[in-house]
Amino acid sequence: MDIVADPSQLEDRLLLPNRNAVRIRPLRQCDEGLVDRFYRRLSPRTRYLRFSSPVPDPPDSLLKLITSVDDRRRLALIAASDVDDADVVALSEFAALDERTAEIGLVVCDEWQRRGLGLALVTRTLRAAEARGFDRFVAEMLFYNAGMKRLLDHVGVVLSTKTTRGVSEITFVRRQSG
Repeated sequence: MDIVADPSQLEDRLLLPNRNAVRIRPLRQCDEGLVDRFYRRLSPRTRYLRFSSPVPDPPDSLLKLITSVDDRRRLALIAASDVDDADVVALSEFAALDERTAEIGLVVCDEWQRRGLGLALVTRTLRAAEARGFDRFVAEMLFYNAGMKRLLDHVGVVLSTKTTRGVSEITFVRRQSG
């Protein structure tokens, strides 16, 4: 599927291999409450893996940063349960670091992990970033985050890795699918 620069083209319904369905759409600035509820549902371990530090409850500054999307240099996609649209189950985002490079972030709530949702959401986010002119990506993760390493193996070709104090900064380009 080609994803164009128009944010409305990013809306989709995805049927996962386990037959659960999610609705994917761009995050809007008014979605701060949805994001807050989503992060509060994450286990402490998942929060730690996402932010590389303990984040007991998402501070207002983090919620404002995540929802400060402009659909050009900063974009986020959310996946919500097909049963309850207010039940966000995953969030993937990119933020420009310069004119060609964007940082990528992903978090999937615990009960939806290992179902293919993260891969589908990150792939869409990378394509949306490329449609906006970004062709290099950076992901920061704890060096022992095996799930994210596997996901990056699927979606990217690693150009460099730098690990400092247990946090790896991985620079990559999107792997072109056949």
